[in-house]
Amino acid sequence: MGMIQIIGINGLPIVKEGDNLAKLICESAEKQGTPIRDGDILVVTHVVASRAEGKIVNLDDVVPSEFAKKIAMQYDKDPAMVEVVLRESKSIKRMGDGKLITETKHGFVCANSGVDKSNVPGERIVALLPDDPDASAEKIRQEIKRLTSYDVAVIISDTHGRPLREGEINVAIGVAGIKPIRDRRGEKDLFGYVLRVKQTAVADELSSAAELVIGQADEAVPVAIIRGYKYPKSENAKATELIRPPEKDLFL
Repeated sequence: MGMIQIIGINGLPIVKEGDNLAKLICESAEKQGTPIRDGDILVVTHVVASRAEGKIVNLDDVVPSEFAKKIAMQYDKDPAMVEVVLRESKSIKRMGDGKLITETKHGFVCANSGVDKSNVPGERIVALLPDDPDASAEKIRQEIKRLTSYDVAVIISDTHGRPLREGEINVAIGVAGIKPIRDRRGEKDLFGYVLRVKQTAVADELSSAAELVIGQADEAVPVAIIRGYKYPKSENAKATELIRPPEKDLFL
């Protein structure tokens, strides 16, 4: 039986705009005695990727629109925060019970357009999602390959809620070097039944597995190595493959 390891990378400095995130990851992994290996999967929280890319906003610099002020008053929210959420959204899907569910410019449906206040330095500072999370993942992947000569997969993750389920899980919003879905249609199960609808969202599963060691409030480990998983490789896959088309959506 194969063994899969999940290794949190500790000791990364506070990432700032312009930092070489891949280099910091490699150096920290080496320092803690778990250097990057060929075939590793790196799960990187979107917040550190966003900080490196300068996708940071000071809410004190935001001038809310009248619409944002109206929503903020109705749902007891910060008008500046609402304005940022609206700017990052393509549409509003649901509002109620103090919640603002939007579709981001990327096509992800989530709370507050993925705008995050956790693990961002400054009380009034928020991190946006990267403009192109797949490109962010590919940039890290290629830099790691340049630095180490190893071929790895990279996943940019974010924390999302789920319809009809309590609690949040990490999901993939950007991928590089890995197919986000493993298509198992046509395979046979234990009793010889041919699978007809089985498609496994492996990038989401790996993101959730990584959250067992990353994103902890007291440690704020921003990156994890997943080692030993034989993942489906790809040079042109995109995380948006995980988005269910509107015509198949049963909840919105």
